[in-house]
Amino acid sequence: MTTSRVTIKDVAARAGVSKGAVSLAFNHKPGLSDATRDRIFKAARELGWAPNLTARTLAGSRVDVVGLAICRPARLLGLEPFYMEFVSGVESVLTEHSCSLLLRLVRTVEEEVGLQEAWWRGRQVGGSILVDFQANDDPRVAAAERLGMPVVAVGHPSLTGSLTSVWTDDATAVTEAVRYLAALGHRRIARVGGAAALGHTAMRSAAFDEAARILELAGAWQVTTDYSGEAGARATRSLLASAPPDRPTAIVYDNDIMAVAGLSVAAEMGLSVPGDVSLLAWDDSQLCRLTHPTLSAMSHDVHGFGADVARTLFGVISGDGTGSHPVPTPVLTPRGSTAPPR
Repeated sequence: MTTSRVTIKDVAARAGVSKGAVSLAFNHKPGLSDATRDRIFKAARELGWAPNLTARTLAGSRVDVVGLAICRPARLLGLEPFYMEFVSGVESVLTEHSCSLLLRLVRTVEEEVGLQEAWWRGRQVGGSILVDFQANDDPRVAAAERLGMPVVAVGHPSLTGSLTSVWTDDATAVTEAVRYLAALGHRRIARVGGAAALGHTAMRSAAFDEAARILELAGAWQVTTDYSGEAGARATRSLLASAPPDRPTAIVYDNDIMAVAGLSVAAEMGLSVPGDVSLLAWDDSQLCRLTHPTLSAMSHDVHGFGADVARTLFGVISGDGTGSHPVPTPVLTPRGSTAPPR
């Protein structure tokens, strides 16, 4: 059966739902369970079907719209400075090309696979930016390769298959952070990380463990979270609940929101920063410079990162780009939240 002969009725029959349910799924409307939505996307992929969503025709290598799907809750995304800076960098390049960004939030990677296929088959986008790669066999890699869809993967090449990728050297940055804290005299260091399923989280975790082993730290703890301030606060409270010498004297956070939450928790528990515990954030932002004390951070140009990714995508589309490449490694910026332990 060819794609042109398959109808929405065929997809509905295979998924065991109504045609209306298929329409809800592909228009990303509420009213369906996650399981039903995933079943519909799976049926559509098996049949090679996508809705006719064409509102424009792309001529040659001209690009009108670039897609970006992010698997984060809307509330959390709105609070996270990293993605706001990243998107602003992407937009700065799209504006130069008279393009628009089609941004959608999804709940699962599987949902994003269906969304990207619908975008590409329906000619809604000229290409897409893929972010937050899974640690093991991210299904978007095979889907993009099968579709021949122009994409740029924001992730280490070990996670992104044959896709053109742009990435930061997370392992080197984590190692630098741990070495810096150890050089200050900290022998008990913890890390509050992001989601365990993400590839960059796994890389940071491995680098942290290796640095702790080489430096022969007296204690090394790692906790995974969902990047939210609430999760960062809970992790910090748990790490600092023990009395010395069984608690860390320094904590590294995978984003600025969790580091700010950790600073509040330390104050709540009557601990001084950096007197009792030093804190270090990933992804320097205005938040890190507005706290008291100001937060030490791993700094890099997130706006420039987004712009680089967008330029690389245009290179993929035109066939005349720079290919996969890293961006500068985040640099440690010491501020008031880190000091030698008492």
